[in-house]
Amino acid sequence: MPLNSRSQSGPNRAAVGRAGEEAAARHLADLGYTVIERNWRCRSGEIDLIAHDGATIVFIEVRSRSNPTRFGTAVEAVNARKCRQVREVAAYYLRQQAGFERSVRFDVIAVTFLQDGISEIKHLPGAF
Repeated sequence: MPLNSRSQSGPNRAAVGRAGEEAAARHLADLGYTVIERNWRCRSGEIDLIAHDGATIVFIEVRSRSNPTRFGTAVEAVNARKCRQVREVAAYYLRQQAGFERSVRFDVIAVTFLQDGISEIKHLPGAF
């Protein structure tokens, strides 16, 4: 998917984010994960993807970049504040699940785009 790398604001930023989440979901499916939620929201925030990896429930933060030299890498965008927010939202999600008895993991998937499509998908299981 060609993307314009001139700007990380407005519609282009949203398009890069959507394309990154779609690429991450395909990547997870290729690894045998089952994506059970996309963009799950509550008052505290949003989790990009929630998946099952065998008996483990995985909360995945997806970060995408079309110009990693200008705005830093996608992985660098997952800071301590974002990790706390994802954990808080995940805790709320888990409280909503009756009889929850699975292990939990937090992953990051970083997707980097170039003009002619995806240049890299970096999956960091247990990132935080």
